Amino acid sequence: MVRSIAMLARVIIFWALLLLSCGYALLRGRKYERLAAIVFLAASLVSFLAHLAFARGYVAINVGEVAVDCTVLIAIVSIAVVSDRFWPLWVAGLQLVDSLSHILKAITVNLPPWAYAIAERFWSYPILVILFIGAWRQHRRTLAANEPVPAR
Repeated sequence: MVRSIAMLARVIIFWALLLLSCGYALLRGRKYERLAAIVFLAASLVSFLAHLAFARGYVAINVGEVAVDCTVLIAIVSIAVVSDRFWPLWVAGLQLVDSLSHILKAITVNLPPWAYAIAERFWSYPILVILFIGAWRQHRRTLAANEPVPAR
């Protein structure tokens, strides 16, 4: 029972962070922050559905989650290539580490499910924090650019 309560708390924390950071990016960010937010929202929903559809837990590689993670990696690297900001590079690097967790499981077949789950899920949290910070900084730059210059 305590285990399921802890798992429910992690799910609530993740979805709250996802909705907060992506919602803020959609409201206050420019096109790159908004695009990343859409990618993360869609990926989270599809990943959730893939996790339900393949229902293997983390005992074996979840092909649906591999596809989602690789698609997100391609999308974020594409954003990083065209963006003039630094935050997408950090997100792309963390997403690469997340995607490599599947290779870790393929190489180490007897990897405990909890280790695979942590390696695969952990990086989502800092990615969302970085998106929030990137959108917040972009919003501050926009506000600063629109401020009138004080008279001398």
